[in-house]
Amino acid sequence: MREPLIEALSGFAGGGSPRDRAGALLHALGYRSERTADMGGVDGFVALLEQERPLTERQRGLFRSWRAAEIVFQVTGEEIGGQSGLFQDFDRGRAKSFLFVAADLEDRPRHRRAELAETARTVNRGFPMPVVVLFRHGETLTLAVVHRRAHKRDDGRDVLERVTLIKDVRTADPHRAHLDILAELALPRLVEAHGVRDFDDLHAAWERTLDVELLNRRFYRELFEWFERAAAGCRFPDDGAGEGSTERHVIRLITRLLFVWFLKEKGLIPEALFEEGFARQALARYAPEGTDYYRAVLQNLFFATLNTGIDRRAFSEKGRATHRDFTRYRYRGLLADPDGFVETLKKVPFVNGGLFDCLDDFAGVREGGRRIDAFTDNVATQGKGLSVPARLFLDEAAGLFPLFRRYKFTVEENTPLDQEVALDPELLGRAFENLLAAYNPETRETARKATGSYYTPRTVVDYMVREALAEALAAKTGPADGDAGFWRERLIYLLDHSDAMDDADELFGEGEKRGVVAAIAGLRTLDPAV
Repeated sequence: MREPLIEALSGFAGGGSPRDRAGALLHALGYRSERTADMGGVDGFVALLEQERPLTERQRGLFRSWRAAEIVFQVTGEEIGGQSGLFQDFDRGRAKSFLFVAADLEDRPRHRRAELAETARTVNRGFPMPVVVLFRHGETLTLAVVHRRAHKRDDGRDVLERVTLIKDVRTADPHRAHLDILAELALPRLVEAHGVRDFDDLHAAWERTLDVELLNRRFYRELFEWFERAAAGCRFPDDGAGEGSTERHVIRLITRLLFVWFLKEKGLIPEALFEEGFARQALARYAPEGTDYYRAVLQNLFFATLNTGIDRRAFSEKGRATHRDFTRYRYRGLLADPDGFVETLKKVPFVNGGLFDCLDDFAGVREGGRRIDAFTDNVATQGKGLSVPARLFLDEAAGLFPLFRRYKFTVEENTPLDQEVALDPELLGRAFENLLAAYNPETRETARKATGSYYTPRTVVDYMVREALAEALAAKTGPADGDAGFWRERLIYLLDHSDAMDDADELFGEGEKRGVVAAIAGLRTLDPAV
């Protein structure tokens, strides 16, 4: 589906109405329908939303950045099953259907994810059916889908849970991962893979396809396969911690490179560093089986760039004063243009942390010092105990960097309210913990305890925070009617990110609201791990 999707996305850069552009993309995905309606522009659409319930001033403000808006069409069970149906008009009351809405936003450098998610949630409050919003902003497109479930207190209502976004899809040059995600949502694909025959099937299939947890698991499976290949194909100096030295080296390498990849996504590290073309140009002698790329490019990036202040970056002079200074650039002889290489890294920031510390000892080997990273210009020891082939990183079929490119990374952490179909920074902790536990199952508990490597899942964090806040607020506030037991239930309900969106306001009197807000203003927090 790559070519039809690329062509449909390119149409967003041209003229035409939002309905025509979004319709072309949905047609490429196999969704067609004659059920549509004219809303009368942005003002008419806002008025349509307010037929369900009045919008707050804050909610109205979300639509001030809209320049155009149209209903693309409504997809029901008839369209999914390929039936024409007797009635082809838009049916506002038909809950079992998908409604696609297209909106053009004002051009500005960036529309925040939280803002787009809140807007999509506000749109969905105005309709009984799921509404997929296609936001066009500048040269990018964002699809927003709101997950729904039955209300805990009212079976006749839906609760709008988290918003999932396929965010910042480049219309002129789409990321491969975005094309893959869109292709997985194509109706023919869902019919074949999930047996979709009606709306309920389609709704469930969209939920599975947009499940970020499944995306993380798929990425980790592929990452673990690379970990096994690297552990079998590399050689490192003994780290002195017993059996599993090579595996620990590879885990450390993966963790460093994942962090580097997130920095690249922020535009802080040049993407060219991770391409084979750059390696061939930058190295004096590039060989896929050689270690020069790992040494001259990656080690210099780790230790002499990310771990060194910008004003202190320079090559080692190979004298006694700088020979074991691990913040100096090494391997001048392996680089075709050493000064040009340093210039490429000129704007890469200094990362003040321990991840990129060189683990070699300052003391000489004869004096009892150890070489773990083996970051050295000493010709006598360069070739001993270290072999990390460039193909492990750059090979198009099995390399780590092509694997990373198959996925979209985001530097914004997902939250209970909104999430992007991409890999977020939480991946760092989860990958490290899982790899550490997996490489030696017999000692994984010992290894995790020794390093404190227990990453708390976000769902557990959300629960802990909610319960802690409820206890704190219950201790500082009280109900007007004196029912302390039900008061805590009301606070828990207020802190539920989904249920509270719609009607928590109804459970609190004006005096109780003021008391809760005042208590929140007086809260102090402490993270004992810090």
